[in-house]
This record gives sequence, structure tokens and C-alpha cells, in this order.
Amino acid sequence: MAYRLGIIGYGGMGEWHHQNINKKIKEIEVIGAFDLREERRDKAQESGLKAYTTIEELLQDESLDLVTIATPNDSHKDYTVACLRAGKHVICEKPVTMNVAELIEIMEAAKENNKLFSIHQNRRWDKDYTIIKAIYDQNILGKPYIIQSRVQGSRRALHGWRGYKVNGGGMVLDWGVHMLDQLLQLTGEKVVSVNAHLHQIFAPEVDDHFEVMLRFEGGLTALVEVSMNCFITQPRWHMTCTEGTAVVEDWDGKGKMVTLKEESEMEWENEIVYTSAGPTRTMAPRPVHTTIELPLPEVEVDWANYYKNIVGVLNGEEELIVRPEQALRVMQVIECIFKSQDQGISISCEI
Repeated sequence: MAYRLGIIGYGGMGEWHHQNINKKIKEIEVIGAFDLREERRDKAQESGLKAYTTIEELLQDESLDLVTIATPNDSHKDYTVACLRAGKHVICEKPVTMNVAELIEIMEAAKENNKLFSIHQNRRWDKDYTIIKAIYDQNILGKPYIIQSRVQGSRRALHGWRGYKVNGGGMVLDWGVHMLDQLLQLTGEKVVSVNAHLHQIFAPEVDDHFEVMLRFEGGLTALVEVSMNCFITQPRWHMTCTEGTAVVEDWDGKGKMVTLKEESEMEWENEIVYTSAGPTRTMAPRPVHTTIELPLPEVEVDWANYYKNIVGVLNGEEELIVRPEQALRVMQVIECIFKSQDQGISISCEI
């Protein structure tokens, strides 16, 4: 049996969903799409889909089992609730809503209509993240206590609606939502404080650079940074643990781990060590013979596993991986980020 899927919003991401489902998910058949723009409806039709001319036409199509919503952020809630009430299962692009209250309304509608509702957090299957998660889960370098997660570019421009506040634009809601979701899935600990610094360098309405510091209840500190004006980029991930350090340089998973050699003892001399920075004991370089460089863990990743899980859930064979309750935590953290920026202080929380 193939589940029949419709797409609301046949722009860049809507077309991406169509193409990737066609290539990799034989259990789902994409049959139609709705878009407010005539040219995108024409594009859907050219791609072999039925082009719904109104949202009502899509909602009334009883042959649809599932709808993927890939519209600007400010329309997610209304489209999602309408689809759930029309008896469709729903996948919504991130960020799922503009705020916590909207997401709670969606969750209630899903429960009332007994329909599946999930959020397309596809970056849980990114290679760089799954490497970091493997190091964390397998305790390869001991207990992590500082994690830095960065996405940096230099194009300076927000594409289309992403530059407008009314549409839910800005980097916190665009990239930040992915990075926060990754961190919250990495550790089961609660977030106890949020300190945010948002900048509007080239975008007049929304943030185009931000740095957020999260503190978790167990003492772990995480820095999340997104920049659109960075010409010398830093590693995608840098994780400091009690027994070593891991660096993942890029999306392809290049990087390394450095840890202490087993049974390696180092005696500190009483004499001051002279370096280029001057005399020091505490920051003198560690002797090379006391450390070992290790390759990063090998991981297998495939973004299609998101949709494969949706099929498994609909078949009654699997538990949902990306759950609304997880998205709710992310949105609660995001609300704290905006509150921290507005008030200029660190926000205490328990999320």
C-alpha cells in the first residue's frame, strides 16, 4: 500500500520533498500540490502533479492520506490545523510555528482528530551531528562539558520571505531551530538558562547573526552561533570532554579526536616553561608523547529515514522519532532566546 501525499507550498523546499520522496520512499506517492503562486502551480503540474487551485480543493480531496506543509513560517499553524481537521496526517516544515501557543493548538487538533503530526527535523540525520552524537552516546572521550555548534557563511543576504519579521524570518527560526533540536536530542538534560545576543547587520527586520549560550542542569554548556558575515569560518562542532576533545570541521564529517594515551603519565617540572607568549606553567604545550589522535566514528546517514519512520508509524510498526513534544521544548527555548535579547539578560528556565 502506498500512502498518497499532497504538498502545500511548492517552492524550493516543497519541490525538494517531492523529488526526494520520489527517489527514496516507494511507500509514499506524491500526487498533488497547492501553492498561492500560479507559476509554482504550473511547475507542480509540469512535474507530473495535480495542481490544486485552492486550499479548499486540497482539503476536500479524500484520497489524500498525508500532507507536507512547506510554506513560510507564519502560515504553518493555520494550514496544519485545517489539514488535521480535514482528516489528513501532517508533516510540517520547521520551525513548526511562530510561538509556543500556536504549537499547543496544533497538538490539541492532532489529538482531537487522532492524526499523526510531525515536524521535518531532517538535520537529526546530518553526518556531522550523528558523529558528535556517537561520541556523546558511546562516552568515547568521557563526559562532555562544553559543546560549540556553529553554522557560518558570508553571503549577507536572507532569501525571500526569510528577511521579513511578519513571515517568521531570521536565523534563529531558520537555522537555530535545527541546531537547538540537535542539542536537545543530544542530552536528555533540562535547559536551565539561556543567554542570547542577536544582531541585525544587513537585515533591517530580523536577526542575521546570533550567539546563544545554553546551560543544562547537569553543568553542560552549549554555544550555538549562526553568522552570515563570517569570512574565516570555525569548525561545525567543537566538543570538550573530561578525557579529550573532538572537532568536526564540516558537513562531510571531516575532523578528529585527541585524547590521552593509556598509562601515559606526565610529570610537571618546577621550572617555568618559556614560550612565544612568555613564561608560563599552566599553558605550556602538553608533550606530544602523552596524547593520541583518533579518527572520528564512522556513521551511516540518510535523510530519507525521516519519511521511512513516518511510513513505519502509519503502518503501526514504529514509534514516531520526531515528536511534537520535542518541538515544544525547542519553541520554549526559542521564546527564551527572544526574551533574553529583548531584556538584555540571561533568562533562567526549566525546559
